[in-house]
Amino acid sequence: MSRRSLHSPAPDAATLRARIDRARSATADAATDALLIGPGTDLRYLIGQAGGSFERLSVLLVPATDAAPTLVLPALEAPGFADVPTDELGVEVVTWVDGEDPYRIVADRLGNPGRVAVSDTMAALHVMRLRDAVAGAEQTLAGPVLRNLRMCKDAAELAALRRAAEAIDRVHARMGEWLRPWRCEDEVAADIAEAIVEEGHTHADFVIVGSGPNSASPHHDVSDRVIDPDDVVVVDIGGPVPEGYNSDSTRTYIFRTPHPEVAEAYEVLQRAQEAAVRAVRPGVTAHEVDAAARDILTEAGLGELFIHRTGHGIGLDVHEEPYIMPGNDLPLQPGMVFSIEPGIYRPDGEWGWGARIEDIVVVTADGVEPLNTRPHHLTMLPYYGDE
Repeated sequence: MSRRSLHSPAPDAATLRARIDRARSATADAATDALLIGPGTDLRYLIGQAGGSFERLSVLLVPATDAAPTLVLPALEAPGFADVPTDELGVEVVTWVDGEDPYRIVADRLGNPGRVAVSDTMAALHVMRLRDAVAGAEQTLAGPVLRNLRMCKDAAELAALRRAAEAIDRVHARMGEWLRPWRCEDEVAADIAEAIVEEGHTHADFVIVGSGPNSASPHHDVSDRVIDPDDVVVVDIGGPVPEGYNSDSTRTYIFRTPHPEVAEAYEVLQRAQEAAVRAVRPGVTAHEVDAAARDILTEAGLGELFIHRTGHGIGLDVHEEPYIMPGNDLPLQPGMVFSIEPGIYRPDGEWGWGARIEDIVVVTADGVEPLNTRPHHLTMLPYYGDE
């Protein structure tokens, strides 16, 4: 784990205290006795620092009662949490050293719970040993308890997400500096990663440069393939700003007049993406937003080429709830933030191609606010002939 996440800007103590109090109430509402939150974004959400997931147990115990939360840490990791305002948060810190049993420390603090919820991403090493230590307690996931807290962003979170979106838009605006025929995808990606940092991110979390047939693979990374002037190129990029909140934006690029099939399909894709954005408002379900895009593509005979959900929530994680997908009847609420990113993918050997348009949007009190503002059209970059 990168140590940069330990000392990034954190919300003020009052904000963190309110989050812990809401988590406590949500735990009680879920008929659960305590949360056991290991290192990761749930921990960062609650106390402002993420910690690291290693073989030694670090865990925040949040009881459903009024008892004080407890942060159990290896003594050698405690300095990394020195910036956490534990006194103001009412969090007791308990450290342990090698040779002691941290799982027994947690069990003793819990007493005799009937049900505990552990972090969704906690390592199995710790989950299994906590299960043994807290004998008789039912183990469930903490995600369902915390998701309603994390899905609806507060003003500070929204401000950080706006900064992230503006920063990644600036990178897309500079794409012509690096994306050119006769360069390899990995060369272009290295330049983009540097620009992501230059424009305000702490690091590049992902850089997808899919050219030609690679553009037909939604989660293609990069390769040593040489970009051809006739290629369609999908560029999907993002990363966190110092507050930990992420950007994620995709645009599709060309260098020459596209084949008529590509141009016609892309026009439909653009209409589908815009329709899904327009569908966003409080009370509409995630399923209905997905359908707004999917129905347009299906009517045009392109539905089978749209092989993933329309979007995903974003915040401290690049992918988090809500998921904008078929069958998700979750009603949208103000403050929810997620991507709208329909795509079409036609794999056909060396002649394959794909395209995707992705913006991050916020559900407002009466509609939607797109955070990304770069043009949606099939962007033609300068091309000066063979090199």
